[in-house]
Amino acid sequence: MKMKEAHLVPLPHQVLTLLNDLKPLTPTSKFLFPSLRSLERPISENAANAPLRRLGNSKDEMCGRGLRALASTCLNEQSWHPDLIELQPAPAERNKVRTAYKRAQPLAQRRQMMQSCSLYS
Repeated sequence: MKMKEAHLVPLPHQVLTLLNDLKPLTPTSKFLFPSLRSLERPISENAANAPLRRLGNSKDEMCGRGLRALASTCLNEQSWHPDLIELQPAPAERNKVRTAYKRAQPLAQRRQMMQSCSLYS
C-alpha cells in the first residue's frame, strides 16, 4: 500500500526466499518486521538507519532513503528505462496529466530489472 493505493513490487527470487525464511521468526504478527514494543505495529521508519549507524555511516554519509537513491543510480547506470526505475518505489507522479493517463504496471519488465540487479542473480 502506497498513498492509499495498492502497489505491486516485484522482488528478486533471492529476496523472496529470505523473506519466507524470516516468517517463522514472527509467527503471531501480521508484520514481517514488527516493532520491538508491539507485534501489532510495524518497525519505525528510522529502523533502517540504526544498522547503517552501527556499520559506521554518519547521517551525512548514508540513510535509509539513501539506499533508494543508490538503487536508482545503479539501475540508471545499467541503462534501465527511467519509468521502470521510478515505478519500483512508487513515488508520487508530479505531472497530473501523466497521472491521469499512466495506468501501465509493466510487471514483466520490472521483474527482469529487479532480478538483474540482485547481487546473487
